[in-house]
Amino acid sequence: MTGAETEDDIPLAERKTVTDFCYLLDKSKQLFNGLRDLPQYGHKQWQSYFGRTFDVYTKLWKFQQQHRQVLDNRYGLKRWQIGEVASKIGQLYYHYYLRTSETSYLNEAFSFYSAIRQRSYYFQVNKEDRPELVVKKLRYYARYIVVCLLLNKMDLVKVLVKELSEEIEDYTQRFNTEDQLEWNLVLQEVAAFIEADPTVVLNDNNSMVVITHRLQEESAPPLEQGMVVGQLVLADALIIGNCNNQVKFSELTIDMFRMLQALEREPVNLATQTSKQGTLEPNEKPAKRENPHKYLLYKPTFSQLFTFLSASFKELPANSVLLIYLSATGVFPSGHSDYEVGGYDFGGVLTNTNRDIVNGETVQKRIQAQKEMHCLHPGDLFPFTRKPLFVIVDSSNSAAYKNFTNLFGQPLVCLLSPTMYPKTVQDQSQRGSLFTLFLYSPLLAFSSVCGLSSIQRGVWERAQEFLRKVFRDIGQMITRSRTIDQAFLQFFGDEFLRLLLIRFVFCSAVLRLHKLFRVSKCCCKNPVNICLGLIEYTVISGL
Repeated sequence: MTGAETEDDIPLAERKTVTDFCYLLDKSKQLFNGLRDLPQYGHKQWQSYFGRTFDVYTKLWKFQQQHRQVLDNRYGLKRWQIGEVASKIGQLYYHYYLRTSETSYLNEAFSFYSAIRQRSYYFQVNKEDRPELVVKKLRYYARYIVVCLLLNKMDLVKVLVKELSEEIEDYTQRFNTEDQLEWNLVLQEVAAFIEADPTVVLNDNNSMVVITHRLQEESAPPLEQGMVVGQLVLADALIIGNCNNQVKFSELTIDMFRMLQALEREPVNLATQTSKQGTLEPNEKPAKRENPHKYLLYKPTFSQLFTFLSASFKELPANSVLLIYLSATGVFPSGHSDYEVGGYDFGGVLTNTNRDIVNGETVQKRIQAQKEMHCLHPGDLFPFTRKPLFVIVDSSNSAAYKNFTNLFGQPLVCLLSPTMYPKTVQDQSQRGSLFTLFLYSPLLAFSSVCGLSSIQRGVWERAQEFLRKVFRDIGQMITRSRTIDQAFLQFFGDEFLRLLLIRFVFCSAVLRLHKLFRVSKCCCKNPVNICLGLIEYTVISGL
């Protein structure tokens, strides 16, 4: 309402429009804030609440579109407020993606974030003397960058980082704030994240090519006709990260980021459909669940990890597999104890590095004979072997899981990383583990091992074609072997697990053949007891 007008001067219909808008706006904020109270685990508890929240935001977004002129004149609607609604919708889609692992929702989040920038919804914020509004804009940029990273839109990420840097500089110059160091840290983290890949693929004009590493149709070699393998399906995955000094952004380490994409299919349509603004259809789920459901746990405490594990185990469907990926610092046994128990004798991996703090001082509650509270020992996972379990351990103490006991006769596989690396590889550890890199992009890892910092696109494509043939041969050797543990064949029917097994064998063969890795601890702990010599011959004959 303008200052000269009273409420009685406004037509009844326009007054009702403003009232309805205020109701929808308040209701949407109430529901959005309530999302924080929803459990982060489980598949069903949160769906109805998310549905109600999406429904209100759908109505709100369409309402402001249909009544924009009235809201501008009578309510004083500002463009940054429209941007705030669009940003909330983008956040809803992003969190829906995290809970369902469906990349279609990631594309929708990108669509709304992109519209905010294209339509300059936050442009006027810098002209207002309100630092909290500028912070909203900075947070929008950070969230937009995360979505672009997950969609591999690296060229756009670089542009957004440059814009964010300028916004932060303007923000810190205009306002005497205490969060300048925090925002500068955000910039440093995303810059390191962008540069994490050890090898880049170049076009003929030496511009960088963005290569996707999600599962595509030709990624996993098909099974031979008539081959009998298990019908297990990867349904749930826990991706756990706690590596010291590793590149991270938004509670996502580079190892977690890579494993996340290794467990997703390439989206069918990545093109931005800006014409779809305002059409939110969260209930139109794909008919087929394309990707396994995933939990991303950054530095979880033992109680948090056990809660998520238990929830996944409880809701795991029949004939399904639970995958546990551990990228964490090793915890080694501190010495002999009279209370050592099988499954706890050789240490494990540290999932959380926090300590209890009293009066600003760190309190070490354990004595030498006691075990680290947040260390995940192999024995901690024994109860979950009642169902098919696929474990990947990338740690300096992965050997603790070498003699993982299968107590219940269900299919069980542990893929273990090297426990030591040559110094040249150790120097690159901040940019992610070489072992995880092999599981994510074998050719990228192979190029890194060979010391290549760049590779021409034509060479990359020819190498990928040869690698597909190698993978086909490895797959045939696994399925035709008469000595292989049947657990591997039980998992081989699932495309994701089949590709992980094949990439693991390729990694093991490459490291065993490389002169710098010819120390026992520098090779993958290989439980796949098959004709590895033949695989090594296949690898070396072409590479």
